Amino acid sequence: MKSLLKNFIYILLIFLAIGWLFTVFVQPEKIEQIPLSQLAQEINQEKVKKIIVEGNEISIFYHGDEEAGAKSRKEEITDLSQSLPGLGVDPEKLAKVSIEIKEKKDIWGWLLPLSFLLPLLLFGLFFFIIFRQARGGAMQAFDFTKARARLFGPGGQLKEKVTFDEVGGLKEAKEELREVVDFLKNPKKYLQMGAKIPRGVLLMGQPGTGKTLLAKAIASTANVPFFSISASEVIELFVGVGASRIRSLFDQARKAQKAIIFIDEIDSIGKVRGVGVTGGHEEREQTLNQLLAEMDGIGREEGILVAAATNRPEHLDPALLRPGRFDRRIVLELPDINDREEILKIHARGKPLALNINLREVAERTPGFSGADLANVANEAAILAAKRNRHQIFQEEFLESIEKVLLGPERKSHILSKKEKEIAAFHEAGHALVSASLPETEPIRKISIVARGLAAGYTLKSPKEERKIKTKSEFLAEMATLLAGFCAERLKFGEMTTGAANDLEKASRLARKLVKEYGMSPLGPVAFGEKEELAFLGRELGEYKNYSEKVAALIDKEVEKFIKNAEETARRILIKKRPILEEIARRLIEKETIERGEFESLMRGKKSPAKKIETKGKVLPKKRELLKVKIRHL
Repeated sequence: MKSLLKNFIYILLIFLAIGWLFTVFVQPEKIEQIPLSQLAQEINQEKVKKIIVEGNEISIFYHGDEEAGAKSRKEEITDLSQSLPGLGVDPEKLAKVSIEIKEKKDIWGWLLPLSFLLPLLLFGLFFFIIFRQARGGAMQAFDFTKARARLFGPGGQLKEKVTFDEVGGLKEAKEELREVVDFLKNPKKYLQMGAKIPRGVLLMGQPGTGKTLLAKAIASTANVPFFSISASEVIELFVGVGASRIRSLFDQARKAQKAIIFIDEIDSIGKVRGVGVTGGHEEREQTLNQLLAEMDGIGREEGILVAAATNRPEHLDPALLRPGRFDRRIVLELPDINDREEILKIHARGKPLALNINLREVAERTPGFSGADLANVANEAAILAAKRNRHQIFQEEFLESIEKVLLGPERKSHILSKKEKEIAAFHEAGHALVSASLPETEPIRKISIVARGLAAGYTLKSPKEERKIKTKSEFLAEMATLLAGFCAERLKFGEMTTGAANDLEKASRLARKLVKEYGMSPLGPVAFGEKEELAFLGRELGEYKNYSEKVAALIDKEVEKFIKNAEETARRILIKKRPILEEIARRLIEKETIERGEFESLMRGKKSPAKKIETKGKVLPKKRELLKVKIRHL
């Protein structure tokens, strides 16, 4: 597209030049043409001051004029001094006239050949441009197998410079990578001790935990050429291109002597090898084989390090993970509360924060958030403050942005009917009441029937502390809470609605995990079923049943027991505390949102409404709590 535009501009300029030439040299005749007889009369009348003869053209200058006032023509053979006396001109008066003879300038003498040469020049320029593009395309064909890696560090450019100090949290990961960078800067120190420099570092973690950000920090700190490429840029349709690009990538790194090669999303080419539809010689497998061979060919003294990132390490080929290739595997976990506060401080730089801002409170309310999520929270808070025409970002914007990142924006156009609003209120009130009545659950943070994202209503929980291990009793309490909305609808209206579909799906999946994966059923501590995957597609297609049909029936029976017991627990609590259920639902219908303080007052039986600062879900909390989201779809 750019080349076509460039050619069009060239041709347009050529035509403009031609037009300019014709404008300059081919001007319309404006001077009056008179016959020689009239010229003779005017000479006799002493009107003529000067005559200039150019070939057969006669320019006539009158007294008082600086330019020719008229033109005339003479015969080609006859001289003007002979023609005028023959027309009756008085010789004395003719002697008073200045006659100047000039050679005629034949403009058309060189414009005529140009009129033939110009089309030839145009065609020549056109074919020159075509051949130049064809030559460029041929060169691109030769470059087709070269790696298109971006070069950072010495000899390259890194617009966004990131240091390890600017990466929040991840203390152990940063320490490991600082050591790797030191390997490249001071290799002799380690080689003298007999230590071998690692060939590969694999960064593993969930999306948004900072894998690519750490790679940028390596590029800024190592002060060696840093070749960055995505694994998806290596593979092409044509077999062998991926392997050629891997060879080209390592050749570029070897020319730099010391270098870091970073391959992002390495699972695109590093999946477990196996026989797929195209056989064992498909493009991805050849690319992986070439990568393995190149990593084996790296000498311990060469100073070349391969870094890679993936969020699916379980799909990588074992040959890629063995020592000698990716010697170090660094796991990046989700940040804890202290790391979240540090990350928020980093993303709050350059933003006009209010003096009473409390990032610690925001960190407490965002368990399970990744670094990318926290960056989004800070950005959404800035956007909200700008929309409200404020000059500073207040705590209110940060707290509201948490819900926006988790659930999406408020759907103000999604207006529920009076009946739907009542169903939603009892549904969410049931979730909150059962959750608050069971000791193994987490405190309720907020209840709302304001639609956000895909959720017509939601209940937020506040975990007392961040935990990675859960007990069976906690799972059972969670199942009862999930089924509480369904039970509250049936208890109040005598029938079920589609609002509980998402809750039933979650509860059923959790019950099946308790039986098949966690070994928490009477069937014993046995894991049932194995996940199956096709290598050429790289995704799970189903589950391989490593148990009999008899055991499958027992599994279904135990799953049903878990569901029935959870339903019975929720129903029993709702019946026992129905007045509180009615009061919570009534308050939701009136206000649409209930905060933690007001909800705890209702649970204690106090019907006086809590002091409200703002309505419609904008009541500001007075305490610091952690946040855990349980979305309830309606």
